[in-house]
Amino acid sequence: MPYDYIVLFAEDAERASVLAELTRLGMRSRGQVGRATLFAPYTTPVAKLPGGGLCVGKLYDSRGREAELTSVLPQRTEKGIIFRWLLEHFWGQYVLLLPDDDQSEAISVLRDPSGAVSCAFQARESCRFLTSSVAIAAAAGLYRSVIDWTFIQHCVAYPHLKLERTGLDGIQELLPGSTVTLTAQGGADGQAVWTPWQFMGRAQHQRDPEAAAGAVRESVTKVVDALASEDGSLLLELSGGLDSSIVGACLAKTSARVACCTAVTPLRGADERRYAALIAELLDVELRACTLDFDDAQIDFPVPASSLRPAVWVLSRSVGRIMDEAAEKAEVSAMFSGGGGDTVFAYLTTASPAADAFRACGLAEGFKAIGNLSRLHGCTLAKAARLTLRKLYRRPHWPPAPDTRFLSASWQLPPLKPHPWFSAPRSALTGDRERVLGLIGTQLFGDATPRGSGRRVRMPLLAQPVVEACLRVPSWMWIDGGRNRAIARDAFCGNLPKAILNRRSKGTFMNYTAGVYRRRRQAIASFLLEGSLQSQGLLDRAALERYLTQPPVARDNTFMRLFDLCMIENWVRHHR
Repeated sequence: MPYDYIVLFAEDAERASVLAELTRLGMRSRGQVGRATLFAPYTTPVAKLPGGGLCVGKLYDSRGREAELTSVLPQRTEKGIIFRWLLEHFWGQYVLLLPDDDQSEAISVLRDPSGAVSCAFQARESCRFLTSSVAIAAAAGLYRSVIDWTFIQHCVAYPHLKLERTGLDGIQELLPGSTVTLTAQGGADGQAVWTPWQFMGRAQHQRDPEAAAGAVRESVTKVVDALASEDGSLLLELSGGLDSSIVGACLAKTSARVACCTAVTPLRGADERRYAALIAELLDVELRACTLDFDDAQIDFPVPASSLRPAVWVLSRSVGRIMDEAAEKAEVSAMFSGGGGDTVFAYLTTASPAADAFRACGLAEGFKAIGNLSRLHGCTLAKAARLTLRKLYRRPHWPPAPDTRFLSASWQLPPLKPHPWFSAPRSALTGDRERVLGLIGTQLFGDATPRGSGRRVRMPLLAQPVVEACLRVPSWMWIDGGRNRAIARDAFCGNLPKAILNRRSKGTFMNYTAGVYRRRRQAIASFLLEGSLQSQGLLDRAALERYLTQPPVARDNTFMRLFDLCMIENWVRHHR
């Protein structure tokens, strides 16, 4: 089960009506931090810390063993030092609560860099709660869902960007790797204490490819083993690609009971059964293949009450349904995927790795990287060199520009607090900027992976040790030999079937999503043109009508933008 919890300050923690509802939900008092009380089911791990703190979730040491915090944490020291010390020596899936000091009623909160345990709080005049799910607070009568239209106005331009602000009025989310101090009178903005920039740059770069591959292999193996040992049984969601295959190869060395499932579509282009079967064979289990049905691909569907922002769209909802069914039949307690692997393993599709090599290492490494870039993309050396020069001399657009397609001419981007990782060092390399932008995108993966079964969804490639090991590998090493994700391939070359290790491409669901668009075009038109976004004046009605009345054009992926807008519209409708 997910790690559910809610933290209440004294007044609400003592109200009979609140306590009665929390009891009905299976929540029990699990400890206090200052004048705040933590309620959680007994299935949620809670550990007491020296000095009156609490840890919700699990922490592991550098070897992947569950940490005994009472024996390793200093008894008394400044909270910022404790947070930094924990981040340097431990990893896991947790939210940490510490009393601010002996005189204050405030509590300080740290969310681990993977963001695996949800953490939202009420940020206005009085802080009523900190919780894994606003649905718990709503059931206890502490919150009523109201849409924050300023956030939605930002979201239509940046649909895949997680901010501290959410789509629910008065609710903020503590971002992964950040801390916040809360009192009964209100909450402050979060502050990032862990960022990817700490592990990038010349001083942090790995210089030996073999050592880099070893560090990546060790981190992934350690994380998969620790999480699988906790769960005992799991469903591995196999895409047939390198990332989920690496997770599968690591699972083969654990004692967990593993089932495997892969999704296929009625159209050509996404049938990965041949490759997924190789990993199932490695695990000595049967591969379950489930077909995504066009009839199930709806644009109007319920979203979890705990959802803080639009994140679930038509494909993720369809995949979630079949994976839930497979997990139920397999009777497993968790679901594992290779989610985030492309980003973590630096699968960049631009010339940035070669430009980075020139800037950081000079001519020899730069020209070598141009050769690798040429082989990777199947283009001439001249074209690879030209694209590299463009990257070297063109100033990067940072942060990224908003997507204004189909937005009203009167639309204006509201000045919300930006993501803290946008604060890049002046010396940041272009490829590193692209990698960090990708990592910011992965912070939505948990929100975008709906699973109705209540099982934990594990994405081990996004765990802190894996991310840190990969960030230390410079971008040009990842294209060595003209191979994408080269260091990851080298790290697991002795564990993966050659057919997977050597493949350079993977099936996509683009034909399926295009098929959904063709079949749902009229429904999409009514959904958007008669919906809440349109009534708020956010959409360009004429532009939408023009596009939706034109027959689909081959290789035109503009319809994906419409799916983003449908995702936002659907979330708004189900939170009104």
